[in-house]
Amino acid sequence: MLLNHEISRYILNGLLATAVHYGFLNINVALLHFQSTGLANGIASIAGITSSFIGNRYFVFHEGRAAPWKNQAIRFSALYSAIALLHTGFMWLWSDHLKLSLHLGFLIATALQFTLSFLGNRLYIFKNET
Repeated sequence: MLLNHEISRYILNGLLATAVHYGFLNINVALLHFQSTGLANGIASIAGITSSFIGNRYFVFHEGRAAPWKNQAIRFSALYSAIALLHTGFMWLWSDHLKLSLHLGFLIATALQFTLSFLGNRLYIFKNET
């Protein structure tokens, strides 16, 4: 039962962080006129990652809240940097190189990101250490 609530909260937090990420991506492409979708996405991911950390620590993974936030932030940053590089590389390949839909590519990359980040957060970053 706890896992179901955790997954529900994770989905809500992920939707918010994804909206932040996607919003910044669109600002970078449409308003700031980035020539590379991959680079625009990489920069936008920083805003999404920050939003995700705050939500995961204080809303999703309650049992991990007592742990020092700095240690979690370092582990979170390492995990999300790797995932952001994967997401950015995929977007570069999909949109810049293959010239396929930015929006569909974002959905595919985000589904992969969701899976990897939930497992990493649950099993490594915000795990209950007691």
